[in-house]
Formats: sequence, C-alpha cells, structure tokens
Amino acid sequence: MTIQDIADAAQVAKSTVSKVINDSPKVSDQTKSRIWGIIREMNYTPSSLATQLAKQTSRNIGLLIDLSREHEFLDHFFFNIIGGIESALVERKYELTISNIQQPDRPEQHFMKRLVLNRRVDGLIANNSVLTEQLCEELLAHRFPFISIGEVQSPVSWVDFDNEAGGHMLAAHLLERGYRRLAFFAGERDEKLFVRRFGGFARMLAEAGLPAPDEAALRGLADTDTGYALGLRMLDLPVGERPDAVVCMSNYAAFGLLKAARERGVDVPGGLGIAAFDDYPMSPYTTPPLTCLKIDTFQLGVSAGELLLEQLRDPDMPLQKRMLEPQLIVRESTRSAETAAGGQAV
Repeated sequence: MTIQDIADAAQVAKSTVSKVINDSPKVSDQTKSRIWGIIREMNYTPSSLATQLAKQTSRNIGLLIDLSREHEFLDHFFFNIIGGIESALVERKYELTISNIQQPDRPEQHFMKRLVLNRRVDGLIANNSVLTEQLCEELLAHRFPFISIGEVQSPVSWVDFDNEAGGHMLAAHLLERGYRRLAFFAGERDEKLFVRRFGGFARMLAEAGLPAPDEAALRGLADTDTGYALGLRMLDLPVGERPDAVVCMSNYAAFGLLKAARERGVDVPGGLGIAAFDDYPMSPYTTPPLTCLKIDTFQLGVSAGELLLEQLRDPDMPLQKRMLEPQLIVRESTRSAETAAGGQAV
C-alpha cells in the first residue's frame, strides 16, 4: 500500500494526500474527512511514520476515555485508576496523556492518527467499555502495544478484579451468617460487571443447593435513587416472600436500600442482611456500617501500567490475563438475626 494507492482511491493528487496526512490548512475539512476515511478503510500507514514506529519513543502512555460516557470518567474510581497508572509510569520516567476517542466532527483528529500513527504515545491503556472488538483489531493490525482494564474476549492482554469470585464470596458470607433467601440487588442486565458479579453469586447458591433468584426482578442503575426505589418495591413484598439478605451491586445502591428499610421499619441486619461491592465512599459510614468487598482500583491502575511497561520491554511476550483478588470487610450490616437481637458485635 502506497500514498499513490490512496490518491487513486480518493481521485486526488498524491500531493493532496500528503497535505492531509500532515494536516495542512490548505485542504478543506470535507476533503480531509473523506481521505482519512479511505486511509482507515485501506489500513494504510505512511512509510515515514512506519519508520518512526521502529525507531522513535515518546516516553508517553495514552489513556483512552469516551467523553460520551460521562458517568464513567466522572466516577471517583476513574481517578484512583489514573493515580495507580501514574505511580507505575513515573518510576520509568513515562508521562500519561488522557485522550478522548470521540472526534465525530474532525476525523483527521481521530486518536489512531494523533496518538498511534504519529507516535505521540508508546502504548495505550483503556477500559473494556472503550475497547470495542473493531478497535482491538485495528491496534493489533498495527502491532501497537495496549492493555485493557477489564476482561475482553479479543486476544488482548488485560487486568481486572475477579468479580465473579467477589459475588461468590459475598453470597458465601451471607449463607455463613444464617441467611437463606438471598437476592442480588441492582445492576444492568447486559453490563459486563453485573454478569460476572451475579454469576459468582448464583454459583454459590447452586453449590449450597438453593434456587437462584430471578436475576431480572431487581435490576436498574446501581445508584442511590434506584436502590431506594427498588428497595421499597422489594420490602413491600409479604415477609415470607421477600429476601432476608441481599448482595448489592454497589454501596450507592446499598445506601438507597438502607433508606428504604428505615422508612419501612425493617431492621438491618435483624430483618435484612446487606452486603455490597465497594468500600469507598459510603460503606464504613452508613448506619449500620456495610459489610463490603473492597475493590482496590488504585492497584488496578498500577497493575495495568506495569503490564504495559512489560509489553514495551518485550513486544513478543505472551498474552497476559491478570485477575486481582478482592478483600472481604465484615461489618455490622450482616450480623445474623440471632446475633443482632443479642446486641453482640461481629
């Protein structure tokens, strides 16, 4: 593939394609957009840039975000991950560049050109919600180093917490406390995180010989408002039909459930045991404090940064799939009914 092939496909002069690649202001945005579309479609890498790829290092790592998914990059976990990545990179004298993948009105500013083809960064890190199958294929075709935060199906190296083990761990804890009618509370049905967490929860119930609850009954965003609304719906069921303990998708959802329980006069943990994913920010400070599964997102960032640096040192290293183990923190919200009645701390 040559620059002449691109010019022929676009029906323009070779010099025009060269100007587009170099972002010349002498070419209209409409023409730039059309030619960059052809460049991506034909998977063309300018020879001068290909030479740079072999020789040049920027000492920079890119972190891809999708600004259209506001709830993700405004989440405090995102900043913990950034801190973890930065701590891994600083010792090797790398810097971190955060880049939005969305440039719908300026295709010439697509991150593949800005960061990958122009060698602005030596490698990329991105959440699995950003790394689509098509994007993974493009990066693999360019043999460009990148790491996914979160499990992906493509042949890509990734780091993640073992969320399935976490769901299993919380369900096992509730069963050990004597609860028997367990439910999984909040989470969106097609969300990868929910699928893993609910899967581990359901597996523990199956191992205990207990039926899995209807996973669609208490679905919704794992936030405080949804937790409150779902909590009222659940607690309005007859006592013999409603759960006696729940695993919450997040401590925000658990906070909403606690509010609903207070309004309905349901004692926690005597009438309802509650365990949640995530320690920060609410779990230690609710009434009662929440038993939770601590997901150390700072360490997740550290692991992603370290894995990418390993890949930069050895481009031919085998694929890595690294699972980090969550930590169970037991608090008052899951004391058994008998223990709660006796007023004894766990």
